[in-house]
This record gives sequence, C-alpha cells and structure tokens, in this order.
Amino acid sequence: MAGTGEIRSCSDGGLCKSAGKRLTTEFLSCIKCQVKLTKQQANWSPYDNGGSCVAVAGADYCVVAADTRMSSGYNILTRDYSKICKLADKCVMASSGFQADVKALQKLLAARHLIYQHQHNKQMSCPAMAQLLSNTLYYKRFFPYYSFNVLGGLDSEGKGCVFTYDAVGSYEKVGYSSQGSGSTLIMPFLDNQLKSPSPLLLPALDAVTPLSESEAVDLVKTVFASATERDIYTGDKLEIVIINAEGIRREYMELRKD
Repeated sequence: MAGTGEIRSCSDGGLCKSAGKRLTTEFLSCIKCQVKLTKQQANWSPYDNGGSCVAVAGADYCVVAADTRMSSGYNILTRDYSKICKLADKCVMASSGFQADVKALQKLLAARHLIYQHQHNKQMSCPAMAQLLSNTLYYKRFFPYYSFNVLGGLDSEGKGCVFTYDAVGSYEKVGYSSQGSGSTLIMPFLDNQLKSPSPLLLPALDAVTPLSESEAVDLVKTVFASATERDIYTGDKLEIVIINAEGIRREYMELRKD
C-alpha cells in the first residue's frame, strides 16, 4: 500500500502493524494476513449404473425381469445391456448396481459352479446357488461388490423360489422382490398386489405368489411400465426370463426410451 509502508504479518494471528500503526481486525480480514491451508482428503465412491430388477416366484414357475438400460449419471451408456445371468439350468440372477463388479461376480460364480459340477457330477440347485452367492458376497464384505442381486429359479421340488440380497451377502427367501434404482417405486406396487399374510401367523405359508404364470408376466410388465414413467435410469426395453419345468424362455417388451 502506497504511503503506509510495508505490511508485516504477525505470528500470533492477531493484529498486524503497518508503518507503526495498529490495524483494525476488520482490515486484517480484508488483507488476509494469515494464509489458511485447505484440508484435503481423497474420496472414493462406487458409481451406480442404474436399472431395475424384479423376481416373482409361483407354485411351479419363477419370473425374473430387468430393463436393458445402463446409465452413468445423466448419460445413457447403452440401451441394450442384459442384467440377467443364467447360473444354472434352473437358476438365474438379475443384478443392478456397478456393472463392472457385477461382471466380476458373475465370472466368479460361474467358476465356482464349474468346480461344483466336476466334484459332484450335477448342477447346483437354486437354494445351493443362493447360499454360494451369499458366501461370495460376505467374503468381500470389507471391500464389497457394489451389486444388488435377486436370484430366482426352481428348487428341488419344482417350486419357484426367489432370494433377495444386499451388497454384503445378507439374504432372504421371499415370494417376490425388486432391486435397483426403481425398486422404491416397484415394491409398493408388488406389496399391494401380492402381499401375503404376516409370516408370524401359523401355520406358515409357502413363499410363493398365488398368480398363474401368465398373470405374473403381465404384472411384471405393468410394474416396469409404471416405474419407467418416474425413474430416468429404467427404460428402453424389458427382458423377462421365465423358468419352469420345461426350461427357460425369454420375452421382451419395449419401454420408454426418453
């Protein structure tokens, strides 16, 4: 500053002196005599590729469905990406979340299943695969796969079964479930249509829905058409996998593309 001499910063963070005169605290705040260091830290967060998955179990069938849109933020990476993976002849898995982790998980499960087939000369049942998936996710609990899965298929008696998971392997056998970005829209609808009496009531009821196979497929189409209207990460096309005694078949339905 011209005419006032040199401004010297003080060591105690209080008042500075300029040309032998004390400066006010307000003036100090303006000239910032103290240099403040900004605290820095590294942050890491897995990103979500969006999408929704649904599974519904019936008396002799299981319906597993997912949309085919894969997003990153407001960008659509692809409109034709399958989120459903066949793990065994009577067992499929649908996954939402970070799709790179999902792919790594699918490859690991395929390798474990191949070892099981060589050792036991048969394929895993759906409940056995459900336990394997839980163990695999829990093993990685300290650095988890960022994937949220629903597993559907037929058990050893030919009944439909659905297992729903969190990211670290906690799972539950249910009659129906949903995961992904649209699950908060889909689950209330499924609860309204399929909710069975309280599991605390005796005798316990089977965790299967009372719908026929065609009714379950129509319901899945309805919930996705509804969720697509409100969730920007769900859309483009719906892939439906139906597992029954005859095997596995697929159906497709177009969804909104905006």
